[in-house]
Amino acid sequence: MSKKYANAAARPTELSGSGPRRRSAVSTTLGVQRTVLPGGVRVVTEFVPGVRSASVGVWVAVGSRDEGRTVAGAAHFLEHLLFKATPTRTALDIAQVMDGVGGELNAFTSKENTCFYAHVLDEDLHLGLELVADVVLRGLCRSSDVDVERQVVLEEIAMRDDDPEDLLGDAFLTALFGDHPVGRPVIGSTESIEAMTRRQLHSFHSRRYTPDRMVVAVAGNVDHEDVVSGVRRAFGERLDVPVDPAPRRVARRPVVAAPTLSLTTRDSEQAHLCLGMQAYGRYEGHRWALSVLNTAIGGGLSSRLFQSIREERGLAYSVYSSVDTFADTGAFSVYAGCQPENLAEVAETVRRVLADVAAHGITDAECARAKGSMRGSLVLGLEDSGSRMNRIGRSELNYGNHRSVEETLRRIDEVTLDDVRAVASDLLRRPMAAAVVGPYDRVSELPATVRGAVRRR
Repeated sequence: MSKKYANAAARPTELSGSGPRRRSAVSTTLGVQRTVLPGGVRVVTEFVPGVRSASVGVWVAVGSRDEGRTVAGAAHFLEHLLFKATPTRTALDIAQVMDGVGGELNAFTSKENTCFYAHVLDEDLHLGLELVADVVLRGLCRSSDVDVERQVVLEEIAMRDDDPEDLLGDAFLTALFGDHPVGRPVIGSTESIEAMTRRQLHSFHSRRYTPDRMVVAVAGNVDHEDVVSGVRRAFGERLDVPVDPAPRRVARRPVVAAPTLSLTTRDSEQAHLCLGMQAYGRYEGHRWALSVLNTAIGGGLSSRLFQSIREERGLAYSVYSSVDTFADTGAFSVYAGCQPENLAEVAETVRRVLADVAAHGITDAECARAKGSMRGSLVLGLEDSGSRMNRIGRSELNYGNHRSVEETLRRIDEVTLDDVRAVASDLLRRPMAAAVVGPYDRVSELPATVRGAVRRR
């Protein structure tokens, strides 16, 4: 699933008196460069040949799993709020400056981090850096803005509720992880957002948005030392106290939950189904084999699920599998949307495919195709500065180190058929959770194949 709530209302924010545009010096060094500044801020850059843009991201190791139940949705709410005003800029100032250079400013919140980013021409790099840092570090949590943005977030929840696939994703993680913070929606609930106060949001910002939890990732036509100088200016007083950064998140309590079946009643034309089980955390060492397995099961047009459910039986238009990975746990899930009268057969086909792969693994041909698909997707997905910025920002935040594209391709190639079979045998035999969104009033109305999948051990 891995739902990201991009802040559609995040006003492109601007600088006043930013001065004449300048072109960044061009680095002749390829690869990722890294500097740790006083205060613990990590600066990582990647020079991307042949582009005239720069993508700037300030990543904060704070997400929805850091919230208590009473402030569910605070990280996402705060992401919205910080764009409203800083001590020297209004939301309109911010919008006018970014529009004036044809750039993009936005943000998203996930379970474990929040990212504020700008995409600008290379000559506007320092403008982008200053702007994003001002929003992240000095955004004001004014009471009047809280009341306005509360309505925006409530509209976003309503929009999520109108999208069965989005709603299903949140319901599935709750069915899988229960009331653990990983199982709660990033966006919060209507009740928690309506009850959120300015004091709670301001406290969340001041206590958790500390430099040692921040990574500044920049990719494009950029020079590392030039970026570091810009970060020093933009962060200013926040770099006064040196600390030792801790790049890896440590879970506060283990994720222990019994998978359940969730039903959300909607008067929809389709029934939307998600089945899956808890998977591995990002440090457990099964990353590459699980990715190959996921691709072979439901990651492309030749995958088993797509062929079995859509091509051979015509039971669904959209069917796929996916993996979510967190610090200490993860989720493997299968999605399908179908006519309600086909739900029983779809669920049974999914169950049969997963059981077969658990018992027998995948074939040599499937393994080779999956690895080829992963290699192509990786390389093609990194042909713009925004994708590169996302890659290095996540790597620094999650692992504290960086692997070249060539090294990643080598890791994919090294996955063996036995590796994939071992992961399939372990993972696909685990207890299942399920979520359904569709025209059903009671769980008892769901097909036995859906209800039975959750009870299966």
